[in-house]
Amino acid sequence: QVQLVESGGGLVQPGGSLRLSCGASGRTFASYAMGWFRQAPGKEREFVARISRRGGYTYYADSVKGRCTISRDNAKNTVYLQMNSLKPEDMAVYYCAAPLQRNVVPGTGPYEYSYWGQGTQVTVSS
Repeated sequence: QVQLVESGGGLVQPGGSLRLSCGASGRTFASYAMGWFRQAPGKEREFVARISRRGGYTYYADSVKGRCTISRDNAKNTVYLQMNSLKPEDMAVYYCAAPLQRNVVPGTGPYEYSYWGQGTQVTVSS
């Protein structure tokens, strides 16, 4: 069982930056690849980024590539999402997620992840 808690969301102007954090419970955090997703009102939850267990491999949605960086600190049981050059279309609730099984590489579909945090709101507005 993995419990996830996101933080770091807020109101930012277009072009601004935010760093989201996701803290995980348990001593097996380093065994899980982790993902970030987002969901805007009236839209489906969509993939943002994924990071491998040790952080050596990352993968991004085209919509955020070059503007976002996913990273993790396994000693702190935390995964991060640094978001730069934010746009109004980035406004959404952001979720971190982990797959059901350890030592697997999930894809980009929300159904491939079983553990979710409560989400943190990102608002991009002037």
